[in-house]
Amino acid sequence: MSRPVAVVTGASSGIGAATARALAADGFHVVLAARRLARLTSLAAEVDGTPVECDVTSDEGVAALTEAVAGRDVRVLVNNAGGAFGADQVENADLDGWRAMYEVNVLGAVRVTKALLPALEESGAGTIVWVSSTAGLIVYEGGGGYAAAKHAETAVAETMRLELCGRPVRVIEIDPGMVRTDEFALNRFSGDQEAADKVYAGVAEPLTAEDVADTIAWTVSRPHHVNVDRLVLRPLAQAAQHKVHRVL
Repeated sequence: MSRPVAVVTGASSGIGAATARALAADGFHVVLAARRLARLTSLAAEVDGTPVECDVTSDEGVAALTEAVAGRDVRVLVNNAGGAFGADQVENADLDGWRAMYEVNVLGAVRVTKALLPALEESGAGTIVWVSSTAGLIVYEGGGGYAAAKHAETAVAETMRLELCGRPVRVIEIDPGMVRTDEFALNRFSGDQEAADKVYAGVAEPLTAEDVADTIAWTVSRPHHVNVDRLVLRPLAQAAQHKVHRVL
């Protein structure tokens, strides 16, 4: 209980779960937040952390998360909960899907940040990590809704860095390119495994969740006066958003 606390949202799978493991290995007591409590409980036992059932789009869920860390030495918040839903072009936009992406990627992260910022500042050495995407820096066909949400997330991170200048809280933005996890593309295509597999077809080594988690842990572990404003990582096969080497 004396260990500094790191809160990771979206911790039930993928980058969130890998980040929880990485930060626990670095000596943090990790508070794992996500909607799927059964998965969290198993992972929390593995890393000696605390599972909290939390939907970041819910005021009640975030209130439960805030209560779980009350009085603790909260040093790190990793805003990882997010996702893409659909790959429709703008002219065929599914507005419900676009709204859902904005709710979780942007408003959800802001909701959690607002709730935990007082504790992060009180620690005297707080760090907020925004897990965005290269989609927050450049657009691509069929990615309008996701890119719009991630551009907004990037804008919030940049704004916070200005607003917190002079206060003891760092703001770090991590922008991964092509990452293959068990669920991201599958969720994007509503469980269509064939469509999800096509995203990575012929790419020998896309990034893994562990690659991104290792990067997050490295930025967090820098001396607190060192702020890694933005770190972009892609697999070697991906030279740009639209330029990917595939062997088919």
